[in-house]
Amino acid sequence: MDPVLRDRRIQTICLLILSAVALGGALYWLRPVMIPFVLAIFFALALSPLVDAQMRWLRLPRPLAVLGTLVLGLLLFSLLAVLVSASVRQLAANAAGYQAKVTQLLIALTELFPLERFGMRPEAVLAPLSEIPVGAVGGLLRGTTNAILDTLSQSLLVLIFVIYLLVGGAGGSPASRTWREIENRIQRFLVTKAVVSAATGFLVGVVLSMLGIDLALVFGLFAFLLNFIPSLGSVIATLLPLPVVIASPDVSVTVAVLAITIPGAIQLTIGNLIEPRVMGESLDLHPIVILMALIFWGMLWGIVGMLLATPITAVLKILFEKLDYTRPLATLLAGRLDGIRSADAA
Repeated sequence: MDPVLRDRRIQTICLLILSAVALGGALYWLRPVMIPFVLAIFFALALSPLVDAQMRWLRLPRPLAVLGTLVLGLLLFSLLAVLVSASVRQLAANAAGYQAKVTQLLIALTELFPLERFGMRPEAVLAPLSEIPVGAVGGLLRGTTNAILDTLSQSLLVLIFVIYLLVGGAGGSPASRTWREIENRIQRFLVTKAVVSAATGFLVGVVLSMLGIDLALVFGLFAFLLNFIPSLGSVIATLLPLPVVIASPDVSVTVAVLAITIPGAIQLTIGNLIEPRVMGESLDLHPIVILMALIFWGMLWGIVGMLLATPITAVLKILFEKLDYTRPLATLLAGRLDGIRSADAA
């Protein structure tokens, strides 16, 4: 390779690295504004097919179609908020039964492993330990719910962005080819992911309800939401009911095992067999890249960043494909190392 060309490429790569670091710092600093804006973009992309369907089949003008879509979305969020609130009240009402069951388990454990051998009094240990499951479950549910509510607390700003983006979709100027490609890929991903996640959450909620597990519908809701987080979300959704299952006084050992294994089998089957066949290569991202994006965007924007990590990385890959200097990076994100070697050889 020509030394001048090689030096120029090295300079370009260094500038790209510095720009990426500066951009990461800016995204972290501007997250109170960027998170609602990016959420609004993806909400608008997910809702625009519904708006177009109303315009096509119901012959509604675009403003009315947008209004109907937003009203439907607000009603859905209200129902979810009522569901979570009722389930948390149910958890508080059954707290005494949970503590009694945990106390029985701890007493059985102290009979197998006497604490007197270690110089500890059983009653001094059992009292605080008996309250751990209820506090842990309540804290976990409250923490996850608060994270969702913190995001929805900026709903007015998100709503304003979504309205402008949806209404602006009626513009007469044709979209650029790059934006049309981004829009098609992300819409296909979001719609497919939403349908698959809804099926997962529904099946998990139904199974837990049939087994008589408390908060079954809430765990189904969290299975739906956490399914948007690649790999890690399904594991968390499977283990999330475990403290309630252990602490429930009316749950036998067989039911407890089924409450973990059946949802786990549902997550495994849908996530590894059905979802790849339905989604195909819509995003063209390597699994390791998705995992690294999950960590990176989670560090920047928390749980919202983890939810949006995959589509944001897909958008960056499409943009990288359009520039000669960043095309090898797009090839790397797709996991095609042979393409990078051929580009270097050329």
